[in-house]
Amino acid sequence: MMPLIFPDGSFGPDSNRPKDEWGSWDREPTLQPVRPRRVTPPGATLPHDAEAQYPGTGPTPHGIVHGIMPARPLPGMDWILSAPLLLGLFWVAPDVTGADWPQWRGPNRDGVYRESGIRPSLPSTGLAPKWKVPVGLGISSPVVVGDRLYLSDLVTDKPVVHERVQCLDAHSGKRIWIAQYDAPAPDWFFGSEQTRGPGSTPIVHDGKVYAIGMFSTLSCLDARTGSVVWRRDLNAEYQLPPSSLDASPMVDGNLLILAIGGRPAAGVVALDLATGREVWKSLAEAATWSSPVIVGAGDTRQLIVWMRQSVTSLNPTNGAVFWREPTVSGGSPGISAVSTPVIDGSRLLVSGWMFDLDPTKPAAKVLWPDTPSGTRRILSDTSTPYIRDGFVYSPRSGGTFVCLEEATGREVWQTNVVTHLARGACVHVTPIGASQYLFTDQGDWIHADLSPAGYRELGRVHLIDPTSPLFQEKFVWAAPAFANRNLYVRNDEELRCFSLSGKPVRPGRRE
Repeated sequence: MMPLIFPDGSFGPDSNRPKDEWGSWDREPTLQPVRPRRVTPPGATLPHDAEAQYPGTGPTPHGIVHGIMPARPLPGMDWILSAPLLLGLFWVAPDVTGADWPQWRGPNRDGVYRESGIRPSLPSTGLAPKWKVPVGLGISSPVVVGDRLYLSDLVTDKPVVHERVQCLDAHSGKRIWIAQYDAPAPDWFFGSEQTRGPGSTPIVHDGKVYAIGMFSTLSCLDARTGSVVWRRDLNAEYQLPPSSLDASPMVDGNLLILAIGGRPAAGVVALDLATGREVWKSLAEAATWSSPVIVGAGDTRQLIVWMRQSVTSLNPTNGAVFWREPTVSGGSPGISAVSTPVIDGSRLLVSGWMFDLDPTKPAAKVLWPDTPSGTRRILSDTSTPYIRDGFVYSPRSGGTFVCLEEATGREVWQTNVVTHLARGACVHVTPIGASQYLFTDQGDWIHADLSPAGYRELGRVHLIDPTSPLFQEKFVWAAPAFANRNLYVRNDEELRCFSLSGKPVRPGRRE
């Protein structure tokens, strides 16, 4: 969720590198005046065999899709699986329910926690963890399905790193299995501010766990045992730039959709869930760390992706471009943009960039801001805004928390009391019922009243210490997860579970 800092001290690839065949990873698009207007869809073509293999697919941009291959082992990467021999003989993959948190930002990918029976306020004495366990480096979120919690992390052992996915009992923290592979890492990665773990949050679907490691290995694991179903080296196959992949994967039908910024013309790719085979690819653009979402507008399902060169709407079935709006990127705003697109009726907010979606067809117009400035279009590198009753609530990149009019972007108020003021500041807003809760980069859990009248803090407790370094500060960047009336938070050292139950737990009941 935050940038990998390169040896030259920058947040991205060296801008002096030669350009590649479709423009340098660091090239800035030509600045264009931004005013309310319709965004017209470009043309597209169709892979000759896509319709036969995947009924319902249509045209895809950038020509014929080739290279649909079975997954293959990665040279030099040996998997280690640690689990009891008789693990899960009677285990059945649970269906994802409303109480599960199976992916980035929850079951609907909207950051809303909908389980009932949650305590109405925070205790003045604070919250004590139900359990805590040591974990490795990582800024990805835990995910929970049924009684199981899954977490990706990394352990260093120079000159290699141990990339891992762990499965724990969600009620006790007891480890059920761990899947690990070793990967080489450059010397500079082991510097104090360079070393970090994966930022992409795994997704659990239909008894499988899909996870992207720090060095761009995509793994499909059996959720019951941790055994490898298939895996792909995205870095080798798609010529990725020297940065981590922190955008979290999503599932749509039988497709696993990834924003990777690959080549050729593989900014976004869709793989077959069962085999890992490529189904379609789209966009010759570099990726941010923003995770894609699917919205319904214009009587059409639209896949919204925030790339370094654009915000683009794609057909999730085949990758065809519905509409595209060029953006200004570069430096931290272009690479480490983590904010997930948010939908509110016909309005689509991408960090600090508001669109109005056409109700009759897949098209959009920009509402605000009225400038191509990259800094004006980004509220926060690290945080996703929250929309409620016609107002937007979000931290800015420096830690100031603001309220904006949804229709105009006009600032209504700001406050500097939510978290400390520093570059890299992060606040995750989670609506629970009629309440709003904020988890800050300093590990604080806040019950707040957010309204156009101002910010009102109703309670605050400290849950976990910041450990991830950036310059002279330390942060907790991983978003919390929620399930079974529990709150799960992690840093680079520990995973902690706290009860949010609003009533006593009956003897023998697991929460």
